[in-house]
Amino acid sequence: MAAGKTSVGKRVAKELGIPFIDTDARIVQRHGAITEIFDKRGEAEFRRIEAEVIAREVNEPGARIVSLGGGALLTESTRELLKNHPVILLMTTEEAVMRTVNLAKRPLLRDDPGAWSRILEERRHLYEGAADVTFRTDRTTKESLTRLVVAWLYEYGSDPSAVRFAEEQPAKPQRRRRRRGGRRRRNRGSKQ
Repeated sequence: MAAGKTSVGKRVAKELGIPFIDTDARIVQRHGAITEIFDKRGEAEFRRIEAEVIAREVNEPGARIVSLGGGALLTESTRELLKNHPVILLMTTEEAVMRTVNLAKRPLLRDDPGAWSRILEERRHLYEGAADVTFRTDRTTKESLTRLVVAWLYEYGSDPSAVRFAEEQPAKPQRRRRRRGGRRRRNRGSKQ
């Protein structure tokens, strides 16, 4: 929540010349306000709708950047679906969020500032289990982070003809190797 998925995702999509999709925005377009869905239909129905929208967007032909809501990985079918796609986790700190977030748009944080850390700790294992790479958004500029993400996507296996790089290539972050699903993937950046 409030780690910069939308702003970084839009920049990366623009750099690559591909669409950026925010699944929360798609849900609102098709089903109404998320808070109303929660209030009137319950969280289980919201998660069903969310999983359906994510599956539709991720399975759409062509390359795209798809930003998921913070609770999307609570649904097992979404976690399974993401195993077939590169997943980038953006991490930050509660302090950084509270410095930059618009509390009027985040009533959960306005009413309970400690909620951010509690939610992160409850979901951390899901985020880290799905992520192929993690980048910190509180330790670099959006421009530098965009270059790092684009470079990682290129290295991960994107079609080189589809990737346009900024003139300046960033220094390579530290690597950590792990095995998942029989494929070797690189994990960059520090986790906290």
